[in-house]
Amino acid sequence: MSKQNPESGFTLLELLVSMAVGLIVMAAMAGLFKAGMDSAMVVTQRAETQQNMRAAIDLMVKDIGMAGAGLPSGGIQLPAGAGSSASLLGCDQAGTCHVPGGTYPTGNHMYGVIPGFTNGVEGNAVVPAAPPPAINDSITSIYADYNFPLWEYDITFTVPGSGTAITLTPNPAYVPAPPLIGAAGGIQVGDLIMLSNTLGTAVGEVTTIAPNEIGFADLDPLNINQNGAASNNIAAISNGANTVAYRLFAVTYYITVPPPNGETPRLMRQVNGLSPVPVADNIINLQFSYDIYNSTTSALDANQPNPLGVGDSPNLMQKINLVVMGQSVVNHGNKSQNLYLATSISARNMAFRNRYQ
Repeated sequence: MSKQNPESGFTLLELLVSMAVGLIVMAAMAGLFKAGMDSAMVVTQRAETQQNMRAAIDLMVKDIGMAGAGLPSGGIQLPAGAGSSASLLGCDQAGTCHVPGGTYPTGNHMYGVIPGFTNGVEGNAVVPAAPPPAINDSITSIYADYNFPLWEYDITFTVPGSGTAITLTPNPAYVPAPPLIGAAGGIQVGDLIMLSNTLGTAVGEVTTIAPNEIGFADLDPLNINQNGAASNNIAAISNGANTVAYRLFAVTYYITVPPPNGETPRLMRQVNGLSPVPVADNIINLQFSYDIYNSTTSALDANQPNPLGVGDSPNLMQKINLVVMGQSVVNHGNKSQNLYLATSISARNMAFRNRYQ
């Protein structure tokens, strides 16, 4: 009689098959897990990049939308004639000019918006991640500051006939009295002051501040205080009556690539003659185009990237079109996400055109 064996088990073939099936399932699960992690990282990169760019665009929209507010119609002519030279924009008190070739156009004229075609990277540095052709623009928006009430002071010229300083006395008609000039949020060295009276309008850069006096000495970093110029300087209006003052904000946006090894590019915001501050990291492309009314053809020149280069006047600007490209700060497997954001801004203080002339 054969002997019965009550114990049962797996054959070698069954074990090999089950192990193979198990490995296939585990590989599939690992693949799904990696795909999920990659997708989560892509979403994180895109969300972080989009938030970064939206913060930058929100600030630019605010400044550009205010362009021309408080300025005389047509802008302001800066010092001109014999003894004058080009005034600068995008420079700080250390004498560093952050925008290549940053001067006021068309004979030293201060418009509400000053386009900066292809000069949007400090020092003409290369942005390695910028898509070819690597075109980066700057833009300068100029408008009056209505928060600090300089108009609540009675203004006289410290030395009659000279534009080197003004004296400010609080006007008793305003209650409470205006804040001190050098108070928090007040006037700083490097600020731009617009003075208007019966003889016209002029702009100066603040070089000194005393309790009741603001100085506009020559050789200022922005080269605006040209007291020896033939016309359109503060000295030219210093014998006028009923002088009123406002602070101007000349806000320039550009990209910088910090040295020495091509670090993360940054979008910068520079105001008047003050030090620039970063707005957003990893902004690799900044481009502007402009919808401008052409007074010669009586038509709208849409999406004009270089209006000054083709003879269009910034005074006839209807809309500013903005495109920003950002790259994710967080890399995943040496891969980054690039995103574009675009918007259009109405230059509401510059868009008027007399259709009935």
